[in-house]
Amino acid sequence: MSATGKATKKSVWPAVFLFLLAPLIAEFLLGDLPIKMLPVVLVLAPVYGGGALLIRELVRRAGRGWPSIVVLALAYGIVEEAYTTQSLFNPNYLKLNLHLLQPAYIPALGIGAWWTIFVLTLHTAWSILTSIALVEASVPDRAEAPWLGNIGLTVTVLLFALGVAATTLGQIHRDPFIASPTQLVCSGIICIALVAVALLAPRRAPSVNAAQAPNPWLVCGLALIAGSAILVIPPGWGWAAAGAILAIDLGMAAAIFLWSERSGWGMQHKLALAGGAALAYGWHAFIQKPVIGGSILAIRIGNAIFFFGAIGLIALAAMRISAGIDKGTTPMVGATGSPDC
Repeated sequence: MSATGKATKKSVWPAVFLFLLAPLIAEFLLGDLPIKMLPVVLVLAPVYGGGALLIRELVRRAGRGWPSIVVLALAYGIVEEAYTTQSLFNPNYLKLNLHLLQPAYIPALGIGAWWTIFVLTLHTAWSILTSIALVEASVPDRAEAPWLGNIGLTVTVLLFALGVAATTLGQIHRDPFIASPTQLVCSGIICIALVAVALLAPRRAPSVNAAQAPNPWLVCGLALIAGSAILVIPPGWGWAAAGAILAIDLGMAAAIFLWSERSGWGMQHKLALAGGAALAYGWHAFIQKPVIGGSILAIRIGNAIFFFGAIGLIALAAMRISAGIDKGTTPMVGATGSPDC
């Protein structure tokens, strides 16, 4: 086998790992689905995993970094909730009487401010960003390199498109609700604008602040606290709940932006952010009521398996980053000219 062939073969497994990890985090680590539904991962992977992998590959091929991934992750959330599930606009999603749109309802837009901010935060921060960060941290020497060739990228696009189409048709079959043309068109315009910003906006010149980046344990703790707060804020607070989640989102974004320019900021800190977010999902699953019920003991055993599985993955990634730093193959600073800042 040629050197190129070896490199290609070596690069495929992180892509497959991300493809399968994203739905595990989005639905199972969160606690929405019990462990008995684990085979459903293969059904969910084209949408969650395909979306995360497509975003990650497009950004890495373009030589851009995490700001672009964040913007595309937000676009992904809008695609899923405005088109695939239409939960942003459906007053009785799947006829479950969840009243998702009632808290901080905006009649002119036909959306609930709390649900819109909450669910888009979940998709952006957890479904996409946490999944990508955990897998990249597991392969620190290839964290900023594309993992797929043209054929692999084409397959990913097709799987994602088929997954979105199949999920949308299945959703309409279960619940025939269709959002208004204005809602669908406006959502599309926002998505196109976000993609343009992510891939075409001028790049920020890298800079390094003389101040030292915070300890990764502190970053992890902050991510855990912020993520936990988002998950437990009562929707009954209405506009206060929507405002609180938005404030946490913006506060974390500002802190990360400032920290990423400090000396010493690197992959350890990115893993810390993803690890804290994953742990927030993990503990919260124990008080989460699954969409599909069953034996409470079996559900909690499943929660524990996913929780400790997340801890194991975080620990493995931390060891690989540490080993890479010792060998000089993992950059310790992410802002010195790197597109990953």
